[in-house]
Amino acid sequence: MRKLALIGTVLAVATGLTGTVARDQTTELNFGIIATEASTNLKTVWEPFLAAMAKGTGYKINGFYASDYAGVIEAMRFGKVQVAWFGNKSAMEAVNRSKGELFAQSVDADGNPGYWSHLIVYKDSPIKNLDDVLKCDKSIDFSIGDPNSTSGFLVPTSYIFAAKNIDPKQCFKTLRNASHEANGMAVANKQVAVATNNSENLRRLEVTAPEARKNIRIIWTSPLIPSDPLVWRKDLASDVKGKLYTWIMSYGRVGTPEEMATARKVMAGLQWAPFNPTNDNQLLPIRVLEANKSIMKIKGDDKLSAEEKAAKIAPLQADIKKYQAEADKADTSAFKKQVTLFAEADKANDQAKLKKLIGEFAANASNTPTN
Repeated sequence: MRKLALIGTVLAVATGLTGTVARDQTTELNFGIIATEASTNLKTVWEPFLAAMAKGTGYKINGFYASDYAGVIEAMRFGKVQVAWFGNKSAMEAVNRSKGELFAQSVDADGNPGYWSHLIVYKDSPIKNLDDVLKCDKSIDFSIGDPNSTSGFLVPTSYIFAAKNIDPKQCFKTLRNASHEANGMAVANKQVAVATNNSENLRRLEVTAPEARKNIRIIWTSPLIPSDPLVWRKDLASDVKGKLYTWIMSYGRVGTPEEMATARKVMAGLQWAPFNPTNDNQLLPIRVLEANKSIMKIKGDDKLSAEEKAAKIAPLQADIKKYQAEADKADTSAFKKQVTLFAEADKANDQAKLKKLIGEFAANASNTPTN
């Protein structure tokens, strides 16, 4: 009860800062969860969190589990999902196509500032490094991630294949798409020679399939990828956004020691600590990566003349310049400074300051234009 009262206090602050808050009759929300592994495994770790969210916000929260990332993106597009957990690539698609907006960022339970994409092989595989993978003699069965996965598809495609002007379809004996979990198990069971994966899922396999994890060896690691975001539809009513934001930022952070310990145990099941504030600027590095991947693909297309390549590349280079300028501006923004203050208050466990800042963040998030 005390936790609900504390969250109610923060929400009251947010409401007071926004003045008149748009209200509707929402009683139920669908929360989308991307298919990084089998839905039965995902439900095990997500349902306790969704149950806590329902209790804390007063809404009925339904988990929405699709067979692929696109299923959640499209469900948000057509209003069947109001809030979702995405990777950065799928979040970008949700922002582009589904009226999505980033508002919270997951935090690694071990304190890592993000996660990493990997190429993995069986522990005794003769494939030792990236050069062995890229000999492209069509002798390797390769499994890449979902096309909307950041670590399973965008990052390896950009840093490995596009960077070397290699078409995976022309490189391997077979090429397939699968979830992180399916890729890990396929490698562990020698069903494919090489697959993409990431540091978070390999850590999950240590829990869900420890013997399989022992059979997996990493042969390539990407640069750091920003941690996964939560995304909501922009057109959610202001009071719904305020309640969600307040609860999510307070969970595991505001309350009695016992309440926070219970919440952090639930978060640990997701391999996360409490969420941090974020916004769409988190996607700027991903947009640059996507544009660079497109440029490299165009440069490697022998069917295009030099003039045609230049014409296609010019707008992409302009986009990159724009994204980089926006990123520079974001680094000195008022939001960034407020996030720094939030991190300092969190580290100091300053409950009064945390509640005040959460209220301010919630008020700003609730006022986001819906068009």
